[in-house]
Amino acid sequence: MQVDQTLSNYSDMAFQTAFVVYVVALFVSVFFYVRMQSVIDARRERAAAVPERELVAADGSTVVSDTGDDGDTGVSTPVATDPSRHEARADKLAGMTQALVWLGIVFHAAAVILRGFATGRFPLGNLWEYVLMVTLGVMIVISVALTRKSWRPLWPWVLTPMLALMAYGAIDLYAESAPVVPALQSNWLPIHVTTISVGASIGIVSGIASLLYLLRVWQAPGQEKGIFGALAKPLPSAKTLDSLAYKSAIVTLPVFGLGVILGAIWAESSWGRFWGWDPKETVAFVTWIIYAAYLHARATAGWKVWGTAFINILALATMIFNLFFINMVVSGLHSYAGLN
Repeated sequence: MQVDQTLSNYSDMAFQTAFVVYVVALFVSVFFYVRMQSVIDARRERAAAVPERELVAADGSTVVSDTGDDGDTGVSTPVATDPSRHEARADKLAGMTQALVWLGIVFHAAAVILRGFATGRFPLGNLWEYVLMVTLGVMIVISVALTRKSWRPLWPWVLTPMLALMAYGAIDLYAESAPVVPALQSNWLPIHVTTISVGASIGIVSGIASLLYLLRVWQAPGQEKGIFGALAKPLPSAKTLDSLAYKSAIVTLPVFGLGVILGAIWAESSWGRFWGWDPKETVAFVTWIIYAAYLHARATAGWKVWGTAFINILALATMIFNLFFINMVVSGLHSYAGLN
C-alpha cells in the first residue's frame, strides 16, 4: 500500500507538539514540586510551634497563647507561616500540570493514529512506533493514577524518563513511514504487540514507583538529609508508593503474560512452532517470571517490602534490556522489529 506522506508529516508534527507540551508540563511540575517542599516545611514548622492552645488574631494570623497553671496568659507569639497559602499555589500548579499532560496525550495519540492512517496498517511495525505506543500508554496510565492528590508529586519523576525515552526514540530510532515486512503482515500484529505494549506501560509505572519507594524508605519523612532528602521530601509515604507499585504489578502480570501467550500463538501460525527460545521472546518470558516472583514474594511471609521492591526493579531493568539491547544488538527472529 502506498504511504500517505502528508498524514505521515502530520503525525510527526503531532509528536513534536506533544513533546513540547510534555516539556512545559515537566517545568510546571518541577515548580509544583518545589512549592510542595515549602508546603511540607510550613506544615512541620506549624506542628512544632503550635502548643495546646491557639488563638486567632484580628488580621487572621494564628498566634500562640502560653498559659501557666494559674491561668495567667503569657506573651503571644506568631506561629510559622500558614501552609494553606502554599497549598493553594501548589494546587494551581498541579492542576496546570495535569491539564498540560492531558493536552500532550491528545497530540501523542494523534501522532499514533495518523501514523497508522498514513501507512494503512496498525502503527506497531518497528521499534520507533513501539516506543511511541509504550510512552503513550505510560502517560495515560499515570495520568489516571495521579488524579489522587497524594500522588501528584510523582509527575516530575514520570515525565523525565518518558521525555528521555521519546527524545531517544525520535533521534536514534525514528523510521520513515513504510509498509511492514511480510512477517508482520498479520492480524496478530495489533493484538499481540498492543497487549505487550499495555503490559509494558503498566510495568514501567510499577518499576518507577518501587524506585521511589526505596528513596522514600532511605529518606524517611522528617528525617531527610542532603540533596536526596530534598528530592524525597514532597514524595508520598513509602506505604503509598509501595501500594502503587504493587497494584500496578498485579495488572502487569496477567496483561504482559497474555501478550507472551498471544505472541506464541502468532509464532505457531507464522513459523510453525509456539516457542523457539528466540532472544526476544525468551527475555520477555524471563521478565514475566520476575514479575511473578515479585508478587509471590509480596505474598510470602518473611520477605521485607524493600526486598521485594528490588525484584520489581529487576523486572523493569529486564524489560528495558529487552527493549533496547535485544532489539538493537542481538540478532534473532524479531530483529525486523528494530531499526529500519
